[in-house]
Amino acid sequence: MNKWFGLFVGLILVIITVYFAGMNTWELRYAAITVFKGMLIWIVFFIGLLLIILGISDLKD
Repeated sequence: MNKWFGLFVGLILVIITVYFAGMNTWELRYAAITVFKGMLIWIVFFIGLLLIILGISDLKD
């Protein structure tokens, strides 16, 4: 896939998402906030897991 085509499609998808979230159609704003809160917990968990794995790897050296 052409890099410009991928960039263009990504930009269109982001604009469409922001537009629909701004319109608050189907209460999407509240659903997006809920998903974001849940996602933050998993991101922190996986960062911690990554740091543990890197620490164990450093102890072996």
